[in-house]
Amino acid sequence: MSSAVIEKKQKRKTDRELNSFKAVFPSRSANEGFARMLTASFVSQLDPTVSELADIKTAVSEAVTNCIVHAYPDSVGEITLSGKYYGDGQVVITVKDKGKGIENVKEAMQPLYTTDSGGERSGMGFTVMGAFCDRLRVSSRLGAGTSVTLTKKLSRGE
Repeated sequence: MSSAVIEKKQKRKTDRELNSFKAVFPSRSANEGFARMLTASFVSQLDPTVSELADIKTAVSEAVTNCIVHAYPDSVGEITLSGKYYGDGQVVITVKDKGKGIENVKEAMQPLYTTDSGGERSGMGFTVMGAFCDRLRVSSRLGAGTSVTLTKKLSRGE
């Protein structure tokens, strides 16, 4: 198994889980928008700022697109999207697939790294996810899939 974490300096204060969701859908490009809207509806219960909501939607979009394009390049597979939020304003979103996996996650998380020889992909997916979240954790196993966990603490009027 290969994994890596990008974390902005911020103490993680644990608090009790207030709500959660889980959805499973096919890795079709039309479902990227579905994943964004589902996540936005879930997070909206916490009254995030417009900027915070846009950040989370963008990061989820990148994670789901990675599943569609890279995990199942020649087929349709299953994507699991789940989320939790906590009393301290912490939101944790996880995007999982059971696709081909990533051989070297640390290398794949480097800006501009791509396995796309056709030049259609920029290699910025993980960089974008990390920029819009406080913590990005990626773990993967070849032939078994990848899990991307996005964590963001909402300001909640602070």
